[in-house]
Amino acid sequence: MALAAAAPSLFSWSLSVSRRSKCGRHYHVYVGKTGGITPQKGIRAIFWGRERRKKEMQPFQRDLSLSAEESTTANVEVSRGRTEDGADSASALSTINVSVVSSISLVPADDWDACATDVSGVEAINPFILHDFLLSLEESKSAAPEEGWLPQHLVARDGVGNVLGVVPLYLKSHSYGEYVFDHAWANAYFRYGGSYYPKLQSCIPFTPATGPRILVRDGAFRDQVFDGLCKAMQQLAVQMQASSVNVTFPRESDWERMGKLGYLQRIGMQYHWNNRNYRSFEDFLMDLKQSKRKNIRQERKKIQVQNLKMKRLRGDDIKPYHWDAFYDFYRNTTDNKWGQAYLTRDFFHMMGSRMGDKVLLVVAEDGGELVGGALNLIGGDTLYGRNWGCAPQTYYPSLHFEACYYQAIEAAIEWGLKRVEAGAQGEHKIQRGYVPTATYSCHFISDPNFRRAIESFLNQETLQMRLALELLEETSPFKEGILGSYDE
Repeated sequence: MALAAAAPSLFSWSLSVSRRSKCGRHYHVYVGKTGGITPQKGIRAIFWGRERRKKEMQPFQRDLSLSAEESTTANVEVSRGRTEDGADSASALSTINVSVVSSISLVPADDWDACATDVSGVEAINPFILHDFLLSLEESKSAAPEEGWLPQHLVARDGVGNVLGVVPLYLKSHSYGEYVFDHAWANAYFRYGGSYYPKLQSCIPFTPATGPRILVRDGAFRDQVFDGLCKAMQQLAVQMQASSVNVTFPRESDWERMGKLGYLQRIGMQYHWNNRNYRSFEDFLMDLKQSKRKNIRQERKKIQVQNLKMKRLRGDDIKPYHWDAFYDFYRNTTDNKWGQAYLTRDFFHMMGSRMGDKVLLVVAEDGGELVGGALNLIGGDTLYGRNWGCAPQTYYPSLHFEACYYQAIEAAIEWGLKRVEAGAQGEHKIQRGYVPTATYSCHFISDPNFRRAIESFLNQETLQMRLALELLEETSPFKEGILGSYDE
């Protein structure tokens, strides 16, 4: 099938895709032992993966062995560089050894976290890229082979075995849990005559939070190691016959650098709250237009009228029964909204125990009984909102806004954090002080012809996304001139 013939309609019905068929059943695909994809019941298989009980990714038996018990090493050529003082070095790094490991448990936590800390600095550390968080996802079976997430993390070492950089990376049989949507790409690839799955995904599973993805130690050859790891992912995709490498929610600076290394660039949008040196929540409200300020005050008063007690819990204040209750809240939300819970009960217990004071759990009590809550993680300069839920068969007006948005803003002001990232989607956040903010992703498409089609699509999508960002900025709840009067 010639690409030219298919290209005009590649993405023509991306907005009409539904999660279920009319009879309420999912249609599925699976990756077999040889790595091939077998469609079941037609094209909808491309979008939504398999039933949970059949999702397990099987190891690929190719020249590059990536079984669950083995790791693979490859040499990646990198350009010679300069020392930190700018002088040429005769011993400049020319190759790095890149290992592919099937579990983050195979990488010493100290080595992984040293890369995570160096890439962002302690003052801006991102909690999601830490070893403890990623290990909790794997050991709890949330991001695991049987769920269609086969860990294939990259570890770059120098000639004597020192860890220079790492990349959280997964081989995937579906597109669940990513929040940068490529389902239309999968459909187009199917019509083009290929199999979009498996694909490689560098991300934090189920976590649409911006942060580093290529984690590199400080040093004279930091840029060369970064470039080498980006090239290693491309080589790995080709050797594994994966359709693509997708790096989701990287920092803008990394997105720009990867664009120069052959990755296609994509823009998305979220809503973030920025702390403009506020001393209190009331101080923040005074920056808003009168009507928006009044609305927020009315919403917060509803919590008092309902006699709800809000608590912010951290570290040892979060007990096992809090996590059990929160998991039930989380399941109530997922069952009603999405129909599938990505995270297991064990994940919340493991993550809470390991992450300690980096976890903020906002809970609501009615007469001493837990009735709702919101999970946040605390970074060096950012509070990250994650999951929310309430007790089944209950409804408390404005509790969602209070637990997820207003409590987070108050905490950020109290702790002097620069921003709150409240997760994906939700234009309603704008009226509560969260402003449209660009997010980024990078994509390497193995097939050159299909790559050109995706590139053409992204060129058009980027123009539309930038226009949407401009238009949404005009709906700002802030007084005229407020946003421009502060430095970010």
